[in-house]
Amino acid sequence: MSITTRAAASGLVLSKPVTFVTGNAKKLEEVRAILGQSIPFQSLKLELPELQGEPEDISKEKARLAALQVKGPVLVEDTCLCFNALKGLPGPYIPRTSKWFLQKIGHEGLNNLLMAYDDKSAYALCAFSLALGPDSEPITFVGKTPGKIVPPRGPNDFGWDPIFQPDGYEQTYAEMPKEEKNKISHRFRALAQVKSHFLEAGYNFQTDNV
Repeated sequence: MSITTRAAASGLVLSKPVTFVTGNAKKLEEVRAILGQSIPFQSLKLELPELQGEPEDISKEKARLAALQVKGPVLVEDTCLCFNALKGLPGPYIPRTSKWFLQKIGHEGLNNLLMAYDDKSAYALCAFSLALGPDSEPITFVGKTPGKIVPPRGPNDFGWDPIFQPDGYEQTYAEMPKEEKNKISHRFRALAQVKSHFLEAGYNFQTDNV
């Protein structure tokens, strides 16, 4: 069984489904919960370089590199935790999938970064980039959720969720029911733009039996 993606408006036909590049089971779980059946996709773990720069630029370059490996349409994501007192740092240097930063500094260390500042406000940022193929210019969708940094509360099984409390809530991401978090998260807001793009572009998904 194969999925053929057709862009009705442009007549573009993609012979492969969209590949969401991730090796993070928790992230994949959230993306599946948020997208539902709106965009058929498959997931694949790829080794991509840990790039530096602005979140949107990092996301776009990862999409280019992933599309070269997959040789088809890809969707990649880059997440950031940004402290306003530190002008957006640590930002993209502490992704949820970091192999070393969060392990080294821990939640207490992240709180300590703001110890000298009265301003504990922060925002969670998510940048998705879609590349339709190796020769396609990636399109980027950015979602942001404002909040503040607090001492860790809740399950410690998904990155920095225990220390991020979104504005308007008394719970951290980690304490919130998954359904509630998925209605207001930075990932949800970015994926809402992804879904709108597919709808506005006129993409159709047809399943063919072979």
